[in-house]
Amino acid sequence: MTTPPHDPRRWRDDFPILAESTYLVNHSLGAMPRAVFAKLQAFAEQWATRGVRSWVEGWWEAPVVVGDLLGRIMNAPPESVVMHQNVSVIQGLVASSLDFSGKRNKVVYTDQNFPTNMYVWEGFRSQGARIVTVPSDAGGVVPTERLLEAIDEETLIVPLSHVCFRNSYLQDAAAVCARAREVGALVLLDTYQSLGTVPVDVQALGVDMVCGGSVKWLLGGPGAGYLYVRPDLQERLHPRLTGWAAHAAPFAFEQGAQRYAPGIRGWLNGSPAVATLAHASAGYEAVLAVGVDAIRAWSIHLLEGLRHDLLERGFRLHGPDRPEIRGGTLTVALAEDENGPAFVKALEARGILVDHRPESGIRVSPHFYTLEDELSAFAEALTELRREGTWKAHVVGRVAY
Repeated sequence: MTTPPHDPRRWRDDFPILAESTYLVNHSLGAMPRAVFAKLQAFAEQWATRGVRSWVEGWWEAPVVVGDLLGRIMNAPPESVVMHQNVSVIQGLVASSLDFSGKRNKVVYTDQNFPTNMYVWEGFRSQGARIVTVPSDAGGVVPTERLLEAIDEETLIVPLSHVCFRNSYLQDAAAVCARAREVGALVLLDTYQSLGTVPVDVQALGVDMVCGGSVKWLLGGPGAGYLYVRPDLQERLHPRLTGWAAHAAPFAFEQGAQRYAPGIRGWLNGSPAVATLAHASAGYEAVLAVGVDAIRAWSIHLLEGLRHDLLERGFRLHGPDRPEIRGGTLTVALAEDENGPAFVKALEARGILVDHRPESGIRVSPHFYTLEDELSAFAEALTELRREGTWKAHVVGRVAY
């Protein structure tokens, strides 16, 4: 296998945690960029010295300015991305913009969607939403044809996880968007598990909306969700879940019904979380500096090497084998009598950070700063823990820590 022209050592000093651990849990929380210290220091100094003037000196515009920065990662046009708190809020905001009272009221997604998204849409059953959940096959893979068949002329929206969190299955977003356009349905693509490690081009996809968060591959930390809305939709739909930041004249303090700001600003709601957006921007800048195409190539190279290594060691893998339909994570299946959380804790004791999900296994995800030797060490440690049974020391009763 030819190694892509990428040197992870170039970036390692930019992430403090790499000096003390093997960080393979980027699907859950990306490593913090060193630049976050300066970003938060600048925020604190502005607040301390400029006080209330800070609102007109960048704070108020931060959700759109930072949204534009993130938008570059997905090739979004200027002023088509706005920042919010998290995906639950965003999914609810989008749902609140829709009318479920007519015949076109179906909400179609798969049983591999992240649960928080399901909770939001289930809550709109009382408003007339008809939820259609497309089942997966063994291994958590939903055949594209089965998903496309469920999208018909009565479908209102398809809120779809781009990459499934349990097994890293990369769904065919282009085919879903094409089918939705045929029948007049909307697509809300959740790229939480993909953006920053899998190339996403919203204009090439023709996708209606995109959402996600910055905790994982984007290296932005918690509290910075993003929403892309296709420019021609921004004023055709208006969310009922709204607030004063979405008002056309917020500081006029008008009473009564919402008078929406034009464009993407009409998709805001309350006051922005300025400090969160400051530290999130450090992650976006890092991803842009490396380039998602380079990140994807390195990820595939590392995971294919790890996959072959683990298979040779006798491990089973959960999820797709082919890299073109897999995101940035490899999931290692365990035997029925093996305790996943205990394995995670035993690996942590060796300085290797991964995690575990029920009905799937141990999730391991390198990023652009990961060394090949780190994955070899992970595979060897996992083998030793199984062979020697030392993972059992980390089980306490029925709960593993």
